[in-house]
Amino acid sequence: MQPCAMCHGKEGRSTRVGYFPRIAGKPQGYLFNQLQNFRDGRRRNPAMNHLMQFMTDDYLQEIAAYFSSLELPYPPARPNGLTPEQVQVAETLVFRGAPQRQIPACVACHGAKMTGRQPAMPGLLTLPADYLIGQLGAWQTGLRHAKAPDCMADVAKRLTADEVSALANWLSSQAVPADPRPVPAGNEPLPIRCGSGER
Repeated sequence: MQPCAMCHGKEGRSTRVGYFPRIAGKPQGYLFNQLQNFRDGRRRNPAMNHLMQFMTDDYLQEIAAYFSSLELPYPPARPNGLTPEQVQVAETLVFRGAPQRQIPACVACHGAKMTGRQPAMPGLLTLPADYLIGQLGAWQTGLRHAKAPDCMADVAKRLTADEVSALANWLSSQAVPADPRPVPAGNEPLPIRCGSGER
C-alpha cells in the first residue's frame, strides 16, 4: 500500500495538496468500485489508471478491504469562507435536496451525518473542496462515469456552478462526528437507482 500513500497521504488520510481524497475508512464497496472504475477507464487519472491496469478484482478487493478497515483521526474542520446565503444553499441541498429538480438530499444516500452508507456510499465531510468541485465537474462534463445507472452523474448535471461551489466548500469545512464510520445500509432504499450503490 506504500505507493498509495505518496498521493493520498500517510495511511490514506489525505494531504493538504487539495486534490487527493482521504480513502481511509471509506466503505469497502465504494473503494472497490472506484479502483475498478480507474482500471476499466470509467474514471480518468493517469497515475491511477496506470497503477490499476493489470490488477485483478481479487487484488482490488484486498486494497479496498485494507483501507476501509483503517480507523484514523480526521483533520480539524477549516473555515469555508461562505456567505450566509451560500451556507443556506448548501444546507438545503444536503438535508432536503431540490425535489422539484429531482435532486435528492445528500443525506439520503451518504448517511444522516454524511459519513457514508454501507455498502458503497462514501462519506464526504472534510474532503478538499477542490477535489469535490473537480469530481462534480467531471460528472457534469462526462469525464467521470460509474456503473449504470450513474446516479451521481444525473444529480451533478442538475446542479448549478454556484451550488457545486457552495456544496464543496460547506462539506470540506464540516467537523466529523465522534463516530465517523459509514452507517449500515438498513432497509431504507436509495432515493434513486444507483449502480454504484448496489454492491
